[in-house]
Amino acid sequence: MKNTKFPNIVEFEVTGDYALFSDPLTRVGGEKCTYQVPTYEALKGVLHSVYWKPTIIWYIDAVRVMNQIQTEVKGIRPIKYSGGNDLAFYTYLKNCRYQVRAHFEWNENRPDLKADRNENKHHEIAKKMIRKGGRRDVFLGTRECQAYVEPCVFGDGKGFYDQKPDEASMELSFGLMYHGITYADEAYSEETRNMMTARFWYPVMKNGVIKFCRPEKCPHYKHLHQMDIKSFSKDLNNFSGLDEFADLNPLGEVK
Repeated sequence: MKNTKFPNIVEFEVTGDYALFSDPLTRVGGEKCTYQVPTYEALKGVLHSVYWKPTIIWYIDAVRVMNQIQTEVKGIRPIKYSGGNDLAFYTYLKNCRYQVRAHFEWNENRPDLKADRNENKHHEIAKKMIRKGGRRDVFLGTRECQAYVEPCVFGDGKGFYDQKPDEASMELSFGLMYHGITYADEAYSEETRNMMTARFWYPVMKNGVIKFCRPEKCPHYKHLHQMDIKSFSKDLNNFSGLDEFADLNPLGEVK
């Protein structure tokens, strides 16, 4: 199941005992209920924990659900904003295992980082970080759902929702679902420029695989509020742009 359109594809498997891909509608009462499948934004967050640079934008191409979709309700005592604790029930996914395929493209909203556009460098480091388990802690949806990543070949191995030889192809539709957030530095149109925008779409899982649409292809979106692009510069001491070159040889390959 190779995708040759983009040469910088990464494939990895992420596993965790629990996951919570929150449906925004269930948060009004202070309780959380997970979606049945990972959101685009949650998987993008996994990649950001593995390897993030403002020079690139990660695009999630597809996810393969390997284990049966199961939920578990837990009694939680979340901290109240006014102090003390509250009581709530959170609905989690359990025994989670997903294969993910993604690629990156240059962030055209960052012309100031054009000198950092070394495709081989970023691709090799991203693959190395997947082998190492990520640069930062990885979690599935929410911070308490610790997860682990490792390399894989997308499509290999047996999945619970694979098509059986004697059965017809199985499709599951999940209705209107949260896709992700477009931040100001990832704007793709004049409407999303200098805005924080929530996106929504209609995912369909076919034989365990969900193919994600690109952010600009989402059928529904809602502007949340205005926001500015964060500046990175040597004067602010918040970005060097060359911090990974120490791990590369002259050909741009990881040592």
